Amino acid sequence: MDSISIPTLLAFLAVLLLVSGLFSLAETAMMASNRYRLRHRAAKGERGAKLALSLLGETDRLLGVILLGNNLINAASATLTAIIAKRLLGEEEWALAAGTVAVTFAILVVSEITPKVIGAAHADRLAPYVSYALVPLLRPPVTWIVGFVNLFVQGVLRLLRIRPASDASGTLTPDEVRSLVLEGQYFRGKHRALLANLFELDRITVDDVMTPRHLIHGIDLATKPAHLRQQLATSYHTRMPVFDDTLDNIVGVVHVKQIFPLAQAGEIDAAHLRPLLRPAYFVPAGTPLLTQLSQFQADRQRLGLVVDEYGELKGLVTIEDIIEEIIGEFTTSAPGGAETYKREADGSVLVDGMAPLRALNRRLGTHFPLDGPKTLNGLIVESLGDIPDAGLSFELSGHRVEIVQTQDRAVRVVRLLPPVGRAVPPLQTQGESA
Repeated sequence: MDSISIPTLLAFLAVLLLVSGLFSLAETAMMASNRYRLRHRAAKGERGAKLALSLLGETDRLLGVILLGNNLINAASATLTAIIAKRLLGEEEWALAAGTVAVTFAILVVSEITPKVIGAAHADRLAPYVSYALVPLLRPPVTWIVGFVNLFVQGVLRLLRIRPASDASGTLTPDEVRSLVLEGQYFRGKHRALLANLFELDRITVDDVMTPRHLIHGIDLATKPAHLRQQLATSYHTRMPVFDDTLDNIVGVVHVKQIFPLAQAGEIDAAHLRPLLRPAYFVPAGTPLLTQLSQFQADRQRLGLVVDEYGELKGLVTIEDIIEEIIGEFTTSAPGGAETYKREADGSVLVDGMAPLRALNRRLGTHFPLDGPKTLNGLIVESLGDIPDAGLSFELSGHRVEIVQTQDRAVRVVRLLPPVGRAVPPLQTQGESA
Protein backbone atom coordinates (compact mmCIF):
# COMPACT_ATOMS: atom_id res chain seq x y z
CA MET A 1 0.00 0.00 0.00
CA ASP A 2 2.93 2.35 0.62
CA SER A 3 3.71 2.39 -3.08
CA ILE A 4 0.20 3.57 -4.02
CA SER A 5 -0.29 7.31 -4.10
CA ILE A 6 -2.81 9.12 -1.94
CA PRO A 7 -4.91 10.29 -4.94
CA THR A 8 -5.15 6.67 -6.12
CA LEU A 9 -6.26 5.49 -2.67
CA LEU A 10 -8.87 8.25 -2.54
CA ALA A 11 -10.10 7.19 -5.99
CA PHE A 12 -10.37 3.56 -4.79
CA LEU A 13 -12.29 4.77 -1.73
CA ALA A 14 -14.70 6.76 -3.89
CA VAL A 15 -15.33 3.71 -6.09
CA LEU A 16 -15.99 1.52 -3.04
CA LEU A 17 -18.47 4.04 -1.66
CA LEU A 18 -20.28 4.26 -4.99
CA VAL A 19 -20.47 0.47 -5.33
CA SER A 20 -21.79 0.26 -1.76
CA GLY A 21 -24.38 2.87 -2.72
CA LEU A 22 -25.44 0.74 -5.67
CA PHE A 23 -25.99 -2.23 -3.36
CA SER A 24 -28.08 -0.05 -1.02
CA LEU A 25 -30.11 1.28 -3.95
CA ALA A 26 -30.69 -2.27 -5.23
CA GLU A 27 -31.79 -3.50 -1.80
CA THR A 28 -34.31 -0.70 -1.30
CA ALA A 29 -35.63 -0.78 -4.86
CA MET A 30 -36.22 -4.52 -4.75
CA MET A 31 -37.87 -4.54 -1.33
CA ALA A 32 -40.02 -1.47 -1.99
CA SER A 33 -41.18 -2.46 -5.46
CA ASN A 34 -44.84 -3.21 -6.03
CA ARG A 35 -45.10 -6.91 -6.80
CA TYR A 36 -48.50 -6.53 -8.42
CA ARG A 37 -47.12 -4.00 -10.88
CA LEU A 38 -44.18 -6.28 -11.56
CA ARG A 39 -46.55 -9.17 -12.26
CA HIS A 40 -48.52 -6.99 -14.65
CA ARG A 41 -45.35 -5.96 -16.49
CA ALA A 42 -44.06 -9.53 -16.51
CA ALA A 43 -47.34 -10.69 -18.04
CA LYS A 44 -46.72 -8.18 -20.84
CA GLY A 45 -43.36 -9.87 -21.50
CA GLU A 46 -40.86 -7.51 -19.82
CA ARG A 47 -37.77 -9.56 -19.04
CA GLY A 48 -36.55 -7.25 -16.27
CA ALA A 49 -39.86 -7.59 -14.41
CA LYS A 50 -39.67 -11.38 -14.71
CA LEU A 51 -36.14 -11.35 -13.28
CA ALA A 52 -37.23 -9.09 -10.42
CA LEU A 53 -40.12 -11.40 -9.53
CA SER A 54 -37.79 -14.40 -9.66
CA LEU A 55 -35.36 -12.72 -7.26
CA LEU A 56 -38.13 -11.65 -4.90
CA GLY A 57 -39.22 -15.27 -4.74
CA GLU A 58 -35.88 -16.01 -3.01
CA THR A 59 -35.77 -13.13 -0.56
CA ASP A 60 -33.34 -14.78 1.85
CA ARG A 61 -30.75 -15.40 -0.87
CA LEU A 62 -31.34 -12.00 -2.44
CA LEU A 63 -30.81 -10.11 0.82
CA GLY A 64 -27.88 -12.35 1.71
CA VAL A 65 -26.04 -11.48 -1.49
CA ILE A 66 -26.77 -7.74 -1.24
CA LEU A 67 -25.79 -7.49 2.43
CA LEU A 68 -22.70 -9.63 1.94
CA GLY A 69 -21.45 -7.37 -0.84
CA ASN A 70 -22.43 -4.18 0.97
CA ASN A 71 -20.79 -5.11 4.27
CA LEU A 72 -17.57 -6.34 2.61
CA ILE A 73 -17.28 -3.08 0.70
CA ASN A 74 -18.00 -0.96 3.79
CA ALA A 75 -15.38 -2.88 5.76
CA ALA A 76 -12.89 -2.36 2.94
CA SER A 77 -13.78 1.35 2.90
CA ALA A 78 -13.09 1.64 6.63
CA THR A 79 -9.74 -0.13 6.24
CA LEU A 80 -8.73 2.03 3.31
CA THR A 81 -9.74 5.16 5.24
CA ALA A 82 -7.52 4.12 8.14
CA ILE A 83 -4.56 3.73 5.77
CA ILE A 84 -5.19 7.13 4.20
CA ALA A 85 -5.55 8.80 7.63
CA LYS A 86 -2.30 7.20 8.83
CA ARG A 87 -0.37 8.43 5.80
CA LEU A 88 -1.84 11.93 5.90
CA LEU A 89 -2.10 12.60 9.63
CA GLY A 90 0.26 10.16 11.27
CA GLU A 91 -0.39 7.34 13.73
CA GLU A 92 -1.88 9.40 16.54
CA GLU A 93 -5.18 8.25 18.00
CA TRP A 94 -6.97 11.45 17.02
CA ALA A 95 -6.02 10.80 13.38
CA LEU A 96 -7.69 7.36 13.46
CA ALA A 97 -10.76 8.88 15.12
CA ALA A 98 -10.95 11.60 12.49
CA GLY A 99 -10.73 9.00 9.74
CA THR A 100 -13.53 6.96 11.37
CA VAL A 101 -15.80 10.00 11.56
CA ALA A 102 -15.02 10.94 7.96
CA VAL A 103 -15.72 7.49 6.51
CA THR A 104 -18.90 7.15 8.59
CA PHE A 105 -20.18 10.43 7.20
CA ALA A 106 -19.26 9.43 3.66
CA ILE A 107 -20.97 6.03 4.00
CA LEU A 108 -24.14 7.61 5.37
CA VAL A 109 -24.39 10.22 2.63
CA VAL A 110 -23.02 8.40 -0.41
CA SER A 111 -23.67 4.74 0.35
CA GLU A 112 -26.77 4.65 2.50
CA ILE A 113 -29.23 7.52 2.78
CA THR A 114 -29.00 9.03 -0.71
CA PRO A 115 -29.22 5.77 -2.70
CA LYS A 116 -31.96 4.39 -0.45
CA VAL A 117 -34.06 7.52 -0.86
CA ILE A 118 -33.63 7.24 -4.63
CA GLY A 119 -34.45 3.51 -4.56
CA ALA A 120 -37.59 4.02 -2.48
CA ALA A 121 -38.82 6.91 -4.65
CA HIS A 122 -38.36 5.03 -7.94
CA ALA A 123 -38.61 1.41 -6.80
CA ASP A 124 -40.92 0.15 -9.55
CA ARG A 125 -38.81 1.75 -12.26
CA LEU A 126 -35.41 0.63 -10.89
CA ALA A 127 -36.21 -2.93 -9.73
CA PRO A 128 -36.17 -4.49 -13.23
CA TYR A 129 -32.85 -2.82 -14.05
CA VAL A 130 -30.99 -3.73 -10.85
CA SER A 131 -32.20 -7.31 -11.32
CA TYR A 132 -29.86 -7.66 -14.31
CA ALA A 133 -26.90 -6.78 -12.06
CA LEU A 134 -28.00 -9.00 -9.17
CA VAL A 135 -28.71 -12.19 -11.12
CA PRO A 136 -25.01 -12.92 -11.87
CA LEU A 137 -24.21 -12.60 -8.15
CA LEU A 138 -26.67 -15.34 -7.25
CA ARG A 139 -24.26 -18.00 -8.48
CA PRO A 140 -21.48 -20.03 -6.89
CA PRO A 141 -19.27 -19.31 -5.06
CA VAL A 142 -21.26 -16.33 -3.75
CA THR A 143 -24.33 -18.45 -3.10
CA TRP A 144 -22.20 -20.93 -1.15
CA ILE A 145 -21.10 -18.19 1.21
CA VAL A 146 -24.65 -16.87 1.50
CA GLY A 147 -25.97 -20.37 2.15
CA PHE A 148 -23.40 -20.88 4.92
CA VAL A 149 -24.42 -17.58 6.53
CA ASN A 150 -28.12 -18.44 6.18
CA LEU A 151 -27.57 -21.60 8.23
CA PHE A 152 -26.75 -19.43 11.21
CA VAL A 153 -29.61 -17.08 10.38
CA GLN A 154 -32.09 -19.96 10.37
CA GLY A 155 -30.68 -21.17 13.66
CA VAL A 156 -31.20 -17.77 15.28
CA LEU A 157 -34.77 -17.59 13.90
CA ARG A 158 -35.55 -21.01 15.37
CA LEU A 159 -34.22 -19.94 18.75
CA LEU A 160 -36.47 -16.88 18.60
CA ARG A 161 -39.36 -19.08 17.38
CA ILE A 162 -39.88 -16.90 14.31
CA ARG A 163 -41.14 -18.57 11.15
CA PRO A 164 -40.38 -16.75 7.88
CA ALA A 165 -43.43 -16.05 5.72
CA SER A 166 -43.87 -18.63 2.99
CA ASP A 167 -44.99 -15.95 0.50
CA ALA A 168 -42.95 -12.75 0.62
CA SER A 169 -45.38 -10.91 -1.59
CA GLY A 170 -48.32 -11.63 0.70
CA THR A 171 -51.96 -11.33 -0.21
CA LEU A 172 -54.30 -8.39 0.22
CA THR A 173 -57.60 -8.68 2.05
CA PRO A 174 -60.70 -7.03 0.56
CA ASP A 175 -60.44 -4.28 3.18
CA GLU A 176 -56.82 -3.61 2.22
CA VAL A 177 -57.70 -3.45 -1.47
CA ARG A 178 -60.54 -1.06 -0.65
CA SER A 179 -58.11 1.15 1.28
CA LEU A 180 -55.77 1.18 -1.71
CA VAL A 181 -58.63 2.30 -3.93
CA LEU A 182 -59.71 5.05 -1.53
CA GLU A 183 -56.25 6.31 -0.61
CA GLY A 184 -54.40 5.75 -3.88
CA GLN A 185 -54.00 8.25 -6.68
CA TYR A 186 -54.99 5.91 -9.51
CA PHE A 187 -58.74 6.48 -9.30
CA ARG A 188 -60.56 9.73 -8.69
CA GLY A 189 -64.08 11.02 -8.38
CA LYS A 190 -66.82 8.77 -9.71
CA HIS A 191 -64.46 5.93 -10.59
CA ARG A 192 -63.12 5.75 -7.05
CA ALA A 193 -66.63 5.81 -5.55
CA LEU A 194 -67.80 3.10 -7.94
CA LEU A 195 -64.94 0.76 -7.05
CA ALA A 196 -65.35 1.43 -3.34
CA ASN A 197 -69.06 0.62 -3.58
CA LEU A 198 -68.25 -2.71 -5.20
CA PHE A 199 -66.39 -3.79 -2.07
CA GLU A 200 -69.44 -2.91 0.03
CA LEU A 201 -71.78 -5.27 -1.83
CA ASP A 202 -70.78 -8.22 0.30
CA ARG A 203 -71.52 -6.30 3.50
CA ILE A 204 -74.89 -4.86 2.47
CA THR A 205 -77.91 -7.16 2.46
CA VAL A 206 -81.17 -7.04 0.54
CA ASP A 207 -82.83 -5.79 3.74
CA ASP A 208 -80.83 -2.55 3.44
CA VAL A 209 -82.01 -1.65 -0.07
CA MET A 210 -85.40 -3.29 -0.44
CA THR A 211 -88.67 -1.42 -0.74
CA PRO A 212 -90.45 -2.06 2.59
CA ARG A 213 -93.64 -4.09 2.50
CA HIS A 214 -95.95 -1.13 3.23
CA LEU A 215 -94.52 0.76 0.22
CA ILE A 216 -94.86 -2.07 -2.31
CA HIS A 217 -97.06 -1.17 -5.26
CA GLY A 218 -98.84 -4.31 -6.35
CA ILE A 219 -102.00 -5.46 -8.13
CA ASP A 220 -104.83 -6.90 -6.06
CA LEU A 221 -106.85 -9.38 -8.09
CA ALA A 222 -109.68 -9.06 -5.59
CA THR A 223 -110.28 -5.42 -6.41
CA LYS A 224 -112.83 -4.18 -8.93
CA PRO A 225 -111.87 -4.10 -12.64
CA ALA A 226 -112.37 -0.31 -12.78
CA HIS A 227 -109.84 0.16 -9.99
CA LEU A 228 -107.46 -2.25 -11.70
CA ARG A 229 -107.58 -0.22 -14.88
CA GLN A 230 -106.94 3.01 -12.99
CA GLN A 231 -104.07 1.48 -11.04
CA LEU A 232 -102.36 0.16 -14.17
CA ALA A 233 -102.91 3.40 -16.06
CA THR A 234 -101.10 5.39 -13.36
CA SER A 235 -98.35 2.85 -12.62
CA TYR A 236 -94.75 3.93 -13.16
CA HIS A 237 -93.32 0.41 -12.74
CA THR A 238 -92.41 -2.07 -15.46
CA ARG A 239 -93.07 -5.13 -13.28
CA MET A 240 -95.49 -5.46 -10.41
CA PRO A 241 -96.24 -8.21 -7.89
CA VAL A 242 -99.78 -9.56 -8.05
CA PHE A 243 -101.62 -10.73 -4.94
CA ASP A 244 -105.09 -11.93 -4.06
CA ASP A 245 -106.67 -9.76 -1.36
CA THR A 246 -103.48 -9.50 0.78
CA LEU A 247 -99.72 -9.27 0.22
CA ASP A 248 -99.37 -12.48 2.19
CA ASN A 249 -101.01 -14.23 -0.78
CA ILE A 250 -98.67 -13.44 -3.68
CA VAL A 251 -99.80 -15.25 -6.83
CA GLY A 252 -97.18 -14.00 -9.29
CA VAL A 253 -95.53 -11.09 -11.08
CA VAL A 254 -96.79 -9.36 -14.21
CA HIS A 255 -94.95 -7.29 -16.82
CA VAL A 256 -96.99 -4.15 -17.38
CA LYS A 257 -96.37 -4.03 -21.14
CA GLN A 258 -98.17 -7.38 -21.51
CA ILE A 259 -101.31 -5.77 -20.16
CA PHE A 260 -101.54 -3.12 -22.90
CA PRO A 261 -103.49 -5.37 -25.32
CA LEU A 262 -105.98 -6.11 -22.53
CA ALA A 263 -106.33 -2.41 -21.81
CA GLN A 264 -107.06 -1.67 -25.46
CA ALA A 265 -109.71 -4.40 -25.50
CA GLY A 266 -111.16 -3.27 -22.15
CA GLU A 267 -110.61 -6.72 -20.63
CA ILE A 268 -108.56 -5.86 -17.54
CA ASP A 269 -109.90 -8.14 -14.83
CA ALA A 270 -108.65 -11.00 -12.68
CA ALA A 271 -109.64 -13.69 -15.16
CA HIS A 272 -107.68 -12.13 -18.01
CA LEU A 273 -104.67 -11.18 -15.84
CA ARG A 274 -103.99 -14.63 -14.34
CA PRO A 275 -102.72 -16.21 -17.62
CA LEU A 276 -100.13 -13.40 -17.91
CA LEU A 277 -98.61 -13.99 -14.48
CA ARG A 278 -95.09 -15.27 -14.06
CA PRO A 279 -94.05 -17.22 -10.94
CA ALA A 280 -92.95 -14.98 -8.10
CA TYR A 281 -89.23 -15.02 -7.28
CA PHE A 282 -88.49 -15.11 -3.54
CA VAL A 283 -85.30 -13.96 -1.86
CA PRO A 284 -84.26 -14.91 1.70
CA ALA A 285 -83.83 -11.93 4.03
CA GLY A 286 -80.21 -11.19 4.89
CA THR A 287 -78.82 -12.21 1.49
CA PRO A 288 -75.72 -10.12 0.64
CA LEU A 289 -76.18 -7.90 -2.41
CA LEU A 290 -73.23 -9.46 -4.24
CA THR A 291 -74.75 -12.91 -3.81
CA GLN A 292 -78.19 -11.69 -4.88
CA LEU A 293 -76.78 -9.94 -7.94
CA SER A 294 -75.23 -13.24 -9.02
CA GLN A 295 -78.51 -15.03 -8.35
CA PHE A 296 -80.47 -12.51 -10.41
CA GLN A 297 -78.02 -13.06 -13.26
CA ALA A 298 -78.07 -16.86 -12.98
CA ASP A 299 -81.88 -17.08 -12.71
CA ARG A 300 -82.51 -14.32 -15.29
CA GLN A 301 -84.66 -12.34 -12.85
CA ARG A 302 -84.98 -8.62 -12.19
CA LEU A 303 -87.39 -8.51 -9.24
CA GLY A 304 -87.47 -10.52 -6.03
CA LEU A 305 -89.77 -10.61 -3.01
CA VAL A 306 -87.84 -10.65 0.26
CA VAL A 307 -89.18 -13.10 2.85
CA ASP A 308 -88.02 -13.89 6.39
CA GLU A 309 -87.38 -17.29 7.92
CA TYR A 310 -91.10 -17.79 8.48
CA GLY A 311 -91.99 -17.00 4.88
CA GLU A 312 -93.49 -13.61 5.75
CA LEU A 313 -93.11 -10.92 3.10
CA LYS A 314 -90.71 -8.16 4.23
CA GLY A 315 -90.16 -6.17 1.07
CA LEU A 316 -89.23 -6.10 -2.58
CA VAL A 317 -85.79 -5.80 -4.18
CA THR A 318 -84.92 -5.24 -7.83
CA ILE A 319 -81.72 -5.46 -9.81
CA GLU A 320 -81.91 -1.67 -10.17
CA ASP A 321 -81.73 -1.34 -6.38
CA ILE A 322 -78.45 -3.25 -6.36
CA ILE A 323 -76.98 -1.38 -9.32
CA GLU A 324 -77.81 1.92 -7.64
CA GLU A 325 -75.67 0.85 -4.68
CA ILE A 326 -72.74 0.70 -7.10
CA ILE A 327 -73.20 3.68 -9.39
CA GLY A 328 -75.71 5.81 -7.48
CA GLU A 329 -79.34 6.52 -8.20
CA PHE A 330 -80.29 6.69 -11.85
CA THR A 331 -83.92 5.58 -12.17
CA THR A 332 -86.66 7.99 -13.14
CA SER A 333 -88.34 9.68 -10.18
CA ALA A 334 -91.78 8.48 -9.29
CA PRO A 335 -94.70 10.88 -9.64
CA GLY A 336 -95.09 12.94 -6.50
CA GLY A 337 -91.70 11.90 -5.24
CA ALA A 338 -90.43 15.46 -4.91
CA GLU A 339 -92.88 16.09 -2.03
CA THR A 340 -91.49 13.14 -0.04
CA TYR A 341 -88.07 14.77 0.30
CA LYS A 342 -88.27 18.51 0.20
CA ARG A 343 -85.58 21.08 0.94
CA GLU A 344 -86.99 24.21 2.51
CA ALA A 345 -85.83 27.78 1.91
CA ASP A 346 -84.19 27.93 5.36
CA GLY A 347 -81.98 24.91 4.53
CA SER A 348 -84.01 22.34 6.45
CA VAL A 349 -85.29 19.17 4.78
CA LEU A 350 -88.70 17.54 5.21
CA VAL A 351 -88.28 13.76 5.12
CA ASP A 352 -90.71 10.85 5.13
CA GLY A 353 -90.28 9.01 8.42
CA MET A 354 -90.19 5.71 6.53
CA ALA A 355 -87.27 6.80 4.37
CA PRO A 356 -84.39 4.28 4.43
CA LEU A 357 -81.34 5.53 6.31
CA ARG A 358 -79.02 4.41 3.51
CA ALA A 359 -80.91 6.60 1.05
CA LEU A 360 -80.67 9.58 3.40
CA ASN A 361 -76.94 9.12 3.91
CA ARG A 362 -76.34 8.77 0.18
CA ARG A 363 -78.56 11.60 -1.00
CA LEU A 364 -78.30 14.14 1.82
CA GLY A 365 -74.80 13.45 3.11
CA THR A 366 -76.08 12.57 6.60
CA HIS A 367 -74.31 10.07 8.85
CA PHE A 368 -77.05 8.00 10.41
CA PRO A 369 -75.88 4.57 11.68
CA LEU A 370 -76.74 1.62 9.45
CA ASP A 371 -76.11 -1.28 11.82
CA GLY A 372 -79.53 -1.11 13.50
CA PRO A 373 -82.92 0.14 12.28
CA LYS A 374 -83.30 0.57 8.54
CA THR A 375 -85.62 3.60 8.50
CA LEU A 376 -85.57 7.04 10.08
CA ASN A 377 -88.72 6.21 12.03
CA GLY A 378 -87.09 3.08 13.43
CA LEU A 379 -83.96 4.98 14.47
CA ILE A 380 -86.01 7.71 16.20
CA VAL A 381 -88.18 5.22 18.10
CA GLU A 382 -85.14 3.16 19.14
CA SER A 383 -83.28 6.28 20.26
CA LEU A 384 -86.15 7.72 22.33
CA GLY A 385 -87.66 4.43 23.46
CA ASP A 386 -91.12 5.77 22.63
CA ILE A 387 -93.17 7.27 19.82
CA PRO A 388 -92.55 11.04 20.12
CA ASP A 389 -95.17 13.76 19.86
CA ALA A 390 -95.20 16.28 17.03
CA GLY A 391 -93.11 19.37 17.73
CA LEU A 392 -90.37 17.57 19.67
CA SER A 393 -86.84 18.65 18.70
CA PHE A 394 -83.70 16.74 19.67
CA GLU A 395 -80.32 15.61 18.37
CA LEU A 396 -80.12 12.27 16.58
CA SER A 397 -76.73 10.82 15.63
CA GLY A 398 -75.22 14.29 15.42
CA HIS A 399 -78.15 15.76 13.45
CA ARG A 400 -80.82 18.13 14.78
CA VAL A 401 -84.29 16.81 13.98
CA GLU A 402 -87.84 17.95 14.63
CA ILE A 403 -90.89 15.68 14.62
CA VAL A 404 -93.49 17.19 12.30
CA GLN A 405 -96.17 14.49 12.20
CA THR A 406 -96.88 11.17 13.90
CA GLN A 407 -99.67 8.84 12.84
CA ASP A 408 -100.65 5.21 13.38
CA ARG A 409 -97.95 4.60 16.00
CA ALA A 410 -95.15 5.81 13.71
CA VAL A 411 -93.28 8.98 12.85
CA ARG A 412 -94.54 10.08 9.44
CA VAL A 413 -92.75 13.36 8.72
CA VAL A 414 -89.45 14.62 10.13
CA ARG A 415 -87.69 17.92 9.62
CA LEU A 416 -83.88 17.77 9.44
CA LEU A 417 -82.73 21.15 10.72
CA PRO A 418 -79.85 22.94 8.99
CA PRO A 419 -77.09 22.38 8.25
CA VAL A 420 -78.04 19.15 6.48
CA GLY A 421 -75.16 17.48 4.63
CA ARG A 422 -74.55 18.74 1.13
CA ALA A 423 -76.92 20.60 -1.18
CA VAL A 424 -79.08 18.17 -3.14
CA PRO A 425 -81.80 18.34 -5.77
CA PRO A 426 -85.36 17.27 -4.90
CA LEU A 427 -85.28 13.60 -4.01
CA GLN A 428 -87.46 10.80 -5.15
CA THR A 429 -89.69 8.61 -3.06
CA GLN A 430 -88.29 5.28 -1.97
CA GLY A 431 -91.49 3.46 -2.87
CA GLU A 432 -90.44 2.43 -6.36
CA SER A 433 -90.48 -1.29 -6.85
CA ALA A 434 -89.30 -1.71 -10.41
